[in-house]
Amino acid sequence: MKSTIKLLALVIIVISAISCKNDRKPNYQFFPNMYESHGYEPYSEHKVFKGGQEAMLPVEGTISRGWMPYEFENNTEGYNLAKDTLKNPLAYNEENLEKGKELYTIYCGICHGAKGKGKGDLVKREKILGVPSYDSREITEGSIYHVMYYGINSMGSYAAQTSEHERWQIVQYVEKLKADLEGRTPRLDSNAPVVAVEEAVHDEAHATEGHAEENHKEEAHH
Repeated sequence: MKSTIKLLALVIIVISAISCKNDRKPNYQFFPNMYESHGYEPYSEHKVFKGGQEAMLPVEGTISRGWMPYEFENNTEGYNLAKDTLKNPLAYNEENLEKGKELYTIYCGICHGAKGKGKGDLVKREKILGVPSYDSREITEGSIYHVMYYGINSMGSYAAQTSEHERWQIVQYVEKLKADLEGRTPRLDSNAPVVAVEEAVHDEAHATEGHAEENHKEEAHH
C-alpha cells in the first residue's frame, strides 16, 4: 500500500512538472541573476564596488596579455643604462627597415622630419620647438628605444601606440637616418632573416625543451 502511494505521488510530481512546460512562454528561472546580470556603466557609482566606483585599477602586479615588462627605470640612471647596454634584438634587414620607415612616418616624422633633422611639420608651423637633429646628439639603439618607451621632455611615450617589435623597427630606421646625416653607411646585416621578438623567445624556449628532452632520452638509455 505504501509503495503504491509513493509511486502515485511520484507520477503526480512528474506529470505536474511536464504540464508546466510551455514552448511559447519562458519557464521559471532559478537565480535569474546568473542569466540576466546587471550591466554597470563605466565610471558609474555603485556601493557594491570598493571605493563606490565601477572602474577599478588592476590588481598590483597585473601584466596585460602580450605585454612584456621593461626593466629600465624612467630616470637619468635608467636612460644611461639603456643607452649603454640595451641592444636591438631584431635583424637589421631591408624588411625591418621598410617597416620602420612606415612607422616612423606615422609617429615620428611630424616632429622629427622625414630626414631626422628636427624639421617636421609641427616644428615648421612653430607648434613645437627645440626638436634636435639626429646628427647633433649622441644616441644609440638603447637610448632611442628608451625614449620611445617613456617619452622625454615634450615628447610623450609611444609604448601604448606601438608594440615592442614595432619600436625596434623604428629604432633601426632612426639609426639609418642618423647615419645618412653623418655621411656613414647604415648598418645592414647580410642574409639576416626577419625575426620577431616573440618568435625569438619562443624559439629559444623550444630549443631549451628539445635539449632537455634529448638529455632525458640519453639518461634513460644509460
